[in-house]
Amino acid sequence: MSFLGIYGTTFLVILGLMILLWLVSLLLKNSSIVDIFWGTGFVISGWVYFALTPDGFLARKLLLMILTTIWGLRLSLYILYRNWGKEEDFRYQVWRKEAGAAWWWRSFFKVFLLQGILMWIISAPLLAAQIRSTPDRLTVLDFLGVVVWAIGFFFEAVGDLQLARFKSNPANKGKVMDRGVWRFTRHPNYFGDSAQWWGYYLIAASAGGWWTVFGPIIMTLFLLRVSGVTLLEKTMSTRPGYKEYAESTSAFIPWFPRKKK
Repeated sequence: MSFLGIYGTTFLVILGLMILLWLVSLLLKNSSIVDIFWGTGFVISGWVYFALTPDGFLARKLLLMILTTIWGLRLSLYILYRNWGKEEDFRYQVWRKEAGAAWWWRSFFKVFLLQGILMWIISAPLLAAQIRSTPDRLTVLDFLGVVVWAIGFFFEAVGDLQLARFKSNPANKGKVMDRGVWRFTRHPNYFGDSAQWWGYYLIAASAGGWWTVFGPIIMTLFLLRVSGVTLLEKTMSTRPGYKEYAESTSAFIPWFPRKKK
């Protein structure tokens, strides 16, 4: 199959999964389940690409899919743990209230179909890295991709773990998390997520998929401007101590804390 043929087939797989997920969300009256599926959706997409590219270089395919599976399943399990027993995310509650009785069908287009399309577009490097049989060896770009991925995974996984422990202590309620990796970036999880996708892209570039750069760019912009940094900054800006934290700590790319004035 051609790149477009495999890419189109995977879109149908993602669409089917999103329809099923949407139907489950109607039963549960909770659109937040789409967030739990986000990482797993990429894992499924990646393995579909793996199955449909039998002529690709096996070592690169396995390397990519091991990294993707670790990232995607860890993210889904963490969000499942974080959301378990809680109400629907406030973003979806606002949209549900605004849409009223029409939310049941609007939610499919505004939440599930939209995220499915984003998932499909962003996943392009996962296919580009697996479809070609050349070069039939791992290159410097492959190893550089692993290094970038590992840095990203460290910041995302450790950041999530440290924040979960911080929130589990009742004494920290209302306080700002400014310890561990959170000393170097206000959003280690979002930075880590972005870095891992740039790692996947480097592996794809090693196989000639340099043109799929739109994948990590869209993911990074999405994390920075849509559902990640910008939205959370608005929510946190009124919390006591956050202004001082923001003044001394990098917003996204990790760096040493600035001295307080």
